[in-house]
Amino acid sequence: MWPEAPEKNERDGSGGVIIAYCDGGSRGNPGPAGYGVHIEDAKGNSIGELSEYVGKKTNNFAEYSGLLAALQFAIDHGYHRLKVVSDSELMVKQIKGQYRVNSPELRPLYEEAKRRIARLDSFQIQHVLREKNRQADRLANEAMDRGMGRGTGLGTPAGPRPEKVLRGFVKGGVVHFLEGELPDGVFVRITPERG
Repeated sequence: MWPEAPEKNERDGSGGVIIAYCDGGSRGNPGPAGYGVHIEDAKGNSIGELSEYVGKKTNNFAEYSGLLAALQFAIDHGYHRLKVVSDSELMVKQIKGQYRVNSPELRPLYEEAKRRIARLDSFQIQHVLREKNRQADRLANEAMDRGMGRGTGLGTPAGPRPEKVLRGFVKGGVVHFLEGELPDGVFVRITPERG
């Protein structure tokens, strides 16, 4: 569900430009993946947040999914000028035409992004370091948490998770399980046995 857009005269007062901070992530690459987008007007006021789990995908797939969501938000809400800020150097350089898109998984996403960009009056995309993209990173992590059944990250837990105990040993700094396994992306707490 998209947040409500501000009234048209508010958008026109800032030149109609919005800034979308986009991030995507994957725990396992490929693994449980999601994106987050924090959207501000030209004055720095928050006007929307998008966050969605996209399934077992690569980090780059999740990054492109965030870009597509930001573009669709702009189109749906009548914003004709969009600036995207992302910490994905690969995606930024591909959109700018500095890198080719060779991945068959990313090619359709890239082409759809280009179609949506063409519907805008102006579009910019900028690469920043991860520290400058914290809000979008938080939203992407919340999406991955939701997809993995860990709650929303918004203070509403998915319910109690029983602790699973697996026995194993460490060799060369790597944990080897004696029985059972864990899915990719699961965080664990390791407790050494005494005795």
